[in-house]
Amino acid sequence: MVNNTPMANRLHIGLFGKRNSGKSSLINAITHQEVALVSDIPGTTTDPVFKAMEVFGLGPCVFIDTAGVDDEGELGELRVKQTYRAFERTDLALIVCTDAHIEKELEIAARLKERNIPVIWVLNKTDLYGEAERETISREIEQQCQTAPMAISCRNREGIHELLQRLASSLSGKETEVSILGSLVEEGQVVMLVMPQDIQAPKGRLILPQVQTLRELLDRKCIAISCTTDKIDQTLASLSRPPHLIITDSQVFDIVFQKKPEASKLTSFSVLFAQYKGDIHYYIEGVKKMASLNAHSRILIAEACTHAPQSEDIGTVKIPRMLHKKFGPELQIDHVAGNDFPEDLTPYDLVIHCGGCMFNRKHVLNRIDRARQQGVAMTNYGIFIAYIHQILDKIDY
Repeated sequence: MVNNTPMANRLHIGLFGKRNSGKSSLINAITHQEVALVSDIPGTTTDPVFKAMEVFGLGPCVFIDTAGVDDEGELGELRVKQTYRAFERTDLALIVCTDAHIEKELEIAARLKERNIPVIWVLNKTDLYGEAERETISREIEQQCQTAPMAISCRNREGIHELLQRLASSLSGKETEVSILGSLVEEGQVVMLVMPQDIQAPKGRLILPQVQTLRELLDRKCIAISCTTDKIDQTLASLSRPPHLIITDSQVFDIVFQKKPEASKLTSFSVLFAQYKGDIHYYIEGVKKMASLNAHSRILIAEACTHAPQSEDIGTVKIPRMLHKKFGPELQIDHVAGNDFPEDLTPYDLVIHCGGCMFNRKHVLNRIDRARQQGVAMTNYGIFIAYIHQILDKIDY
């Protein structure tokens, strides 16, 4: 079912503009549903609202309905800050305006351009104007932003079909740019998945990276064989020849490395997602910072999920245990989860991020760019664990 497509795998379309410009109405018009709250009262939309939808011509996507950038007061400033933070997840932006006074909208466009986010300008509420006045406003907007806006009316659905066509054209092919497995496998090859079912994988379910990797293996016509850590020897013995590739949970990297056949390649789900969601080369460079850390260093561990930490949680327990063992108990380790991520990373010597399966790629790359611009080393769970076990140069990606 399309509605089961993970949020992180959907294209994220952000709607930005002033209060009462009709951003929420536009989402409703595109989706043919009352999915966004609409009111004549300015400021109805407060925090960004993420709505996963299936739209004909676009497929599974997420619309981000944001607060108006002209919001006022102390609370308004906080809302605007959250609107700008929505840039981090936006694959494509719609800037919605209702007249030619677009000073605020031009500020948005400039910030989006800095992040290389493509923009479509939309002139909404055209039913309020006569044809001549509408054309005049469109020309004035075009002169200021160097692109002609798409004229629409959510009330009578004028221009909605054309906007959908433009969105589909702009988004075409974006989802196929990166795959999980890259060039690691070919059709017909045997791939062994080592998937320990711990407390982070509730009974009856697999965690998302396992599901997505398995699905891609099936799509690529590979032969996938799964086992838990205690069944590695038995699974290998059942095969007539060694598997081409073994993909393991990073937490058991050391165990699997000791047992894997010499002919088999080895990687982990987290390492695969380092490439799929982030910048694996930056992560590999970042983990080298470990060589210069000491007991007085400071590390940030960032988790995309917002689940309550369980016993033996990898981010709050296992990785800190590895770090304290190497550098001593005085090492300072901070944790953030979900959307909490510091604007200023400079107090940290190293950031260790999860695989990012719950974020879209744009979100993860924005975090990496922030670290890179601030000169802060960054790596991810899988790369870090491979480094700790001294097998980083022996894994594949």
